[in-house]
Amino acid sequence: MSVSKLGKFAVIGLSAAWLAGCSTTGSESDASSMASEGSTAGSTDSTYAAGEDGSLNSVMVDDRTAAQKAADLLAGVATVFYFDFDKSIVRPEAREALAKHAQFLMENPDARIVLEGHADERGTREYNMALGERRAKAIMRYLTIQGVAASQIEAVSFGEEVPVAFGHDDSSWQLNRRVEVRYE
Repeated sequence: MSVSKLGKFAVIGLSAAWLAGCSTTGSESDASSMASEGSTAGSTDSTYAAGEDGSLNSVMVDDRTAAQKAADLLAGVATVFYFDFDKSIVRPEAREALAKHAQFLMENPDARIVLEGHADERGTREYNMALGERRAKAIMRYLTIQGVAASQIEAVSFGEEVPVAFGHDDSSWQLNRRVEVRYE
C-alpha cells in the first residue's frame, strides 16, 4: 500500500471517529417528548409547573401574535377603506368598522397596526404620495379620537405605486383610492 492511500484512509478514519464523537444520543423518553411537543396543533401551548405539594399543574399560554388575534376577533370587519377623488375624509360607512378596530386596539395595548395609504394614478407621484399619507393620517386621527394610543399606529403612503386595479377608468381608480389596515 502506498503512502498516499494510507494517508487517505487515515483522514477518512479520523473524520469518521471525530463525527462519531461529536454526535449526541438521546434517550427514548427525550425523543418521545419532543415528538409529542412538536405534534401539538393550534396556537396555544401548555406550560407545566410544580405546585407547593409537588403536584404538576398545567397553565395554558397564548403565544399567538397580535395579527393572529386580530384576524380571529375581527373576522368579517373591513380592513380596506375607500376615499373619494382627491379627498382624505373618512366616509361615514367606514366608521362602524373603524370603531371595531379601535375597540380591539384599546383592549390589546400590545397590538400595532400599519395604515397603508394609496392613491389612483392621476396626479404626479409626489402629489399622490402626499395624498396617500393624508388618507392614512385621517384614519389614524379617527382611531386616536376613539381612544387608541398613537404609539400603536403607524401611517405610511404608497401613493400610486401599489394599485389593486390596473384599469384606466373610474371603477379601477375608485379601488385604488384606499387605506389598508395591516396588523403587526
